[in-house]
Amino acid sequence: MKVTNYQGATIDPYSKGLGNVPGTSVQLIDAGRFEWNLLNEDVSLPAAVLYEDRVEHNLKWMQDFVARYGVKLAPHGKTTMAPQLFRRQIETGAWGITLATAHQTRAAYRGGILRVLMANQLVGRQNMTMIAELLSDPDFEFFCLVDSVAGVEQLGEFFGSARRTLNVLLELGVPRGRTGVRDAETRRAVVEAIGRYPDSLKLAGVEIYEGILKEESEVRTFLRDAINVTKELAAQGRFARTPALLSGAGSAWYDVVAEEFAPSSEAGVIDVVLRPGCYVTHDVGVYKQAQSQILTRNPVAREMGVALLPALQLWAYVQSIPEPGRAIVGFGKRDAAFDAGFPEPSRHYRPSRDGKAGAAPREIAASEGWEVFQMMDQHAYLQIPAGADIQVGDMIGFDISHPCLTFDKWRQVLLVDPSYRVKEVIETFF
Repeated sequence: MKVTNYQGATIDPYSKGLGNVPGTSVQLIDAGRFEWNLLNEDVSLPAAVLYEDRVEHNLKWMQDFVARYGVKLAPHGKTTMAPQLFRRQIETGAWGITLATAHQTRAAYRGGILRVLMANQLVGRQNMTMIAELLSDPDFEFFCLVDSVAGVEQLGEFFGSARRTLNVLLELGVPRGRTGVRDAETRRAVVEAIGRYPDSLKLAGVEIYEGILKEESEVRTFLRDAINVTKELAAQGRFARTPALLSGAGSAWYDVVAEEFAPSSEAGVIDVVLRPGCYVTHDVGVYKQAQSQILTRNPVAREMGVALLPALQLWAYVQSIPEPGRAIVGFGKRDAAFDAGFPEPSRHYRPSRDGKAGAAPREIAASEGWEVFQMMDQHAYLQIPAGADIQVGDMIGFDISHPCLTFDKWRQVLLVDPSYRVKEVIETFF
């Protein structure tokens, strides 16, 4: 299979959140030629918007963080499922991209990504077939997880028949957690099962996901257990990859994982790979809270200057003010995440007034009392105080909590500069 890096991919003129696209052959990266400007109403709203300067800041911040610990970064791509953003992460220094499914892996590969850590079990004939086809490219490196003898046997037999060799990571889990082996006996059985398929399976390292744990003490205990298992398997000569991988870290505990795992990162022996994903856009909700806790407990993060910045917003029109204290805005559950808090009004712009004056959007302070209190499929209910300066046709930019579940509602997202000019259209593959 030949890699196609989407440089030739074209804008879908029928997607929501775009301006007028003459024809159907305009490349995603050439959107700037239209000179669309969000504030000039060149774009149909609602629209999902990424601020390029903030994205670049976040990419560099996280790469700097892992560099200070001497570990590698394979950010979780399921957050955005956007190969264009994956490539920016790789170009900034990421070791690879983490994904969750065979479909996501194929989309990333076709987008030019040649190293994928699939932080999940690979199960099912068609899913295995997808990966086997990708492994026909000798430049493509792939890893998936195993946590059972049954899973190992299915992989070993399939990839043996396909004449492909698959890198697998032993996943460790915790009681009442998600996937991953729970005890030493199962761990030994899984490792021994891998050894029975020397031509089709290679034990490449150990993987954990600590995000299901709530207390720091529990996280550190889990991480230290993973280090001990990795060192034990290395001493036994069980790893078929040099260096072996030791991987963990979602977006909430990556600093603790770095602290615990970094001393085990030995050149040529063990590569530590961290996998936070939401940092690329950050948010004003759950990940802002997580980052605040990281800055409180981690001195390295505190020393790094301006921390992560929210880079994703949803822009929409006020379409009705049917009664005092209430405005209806033209977006809803089909457009933005609502599972971890409703979108928060952040910027206010009136084209008929501010456009003539050349003004930037006004920042909406939380103390002003503008608040989304209900969402339907295509409508958001915005509480407004008495006498608020708001009219039908006003544009409002909303900050997001939990970016993953906003990205998956958009096929194409606008990348804009600080002047709100569209520089590129970002395509997603959910």
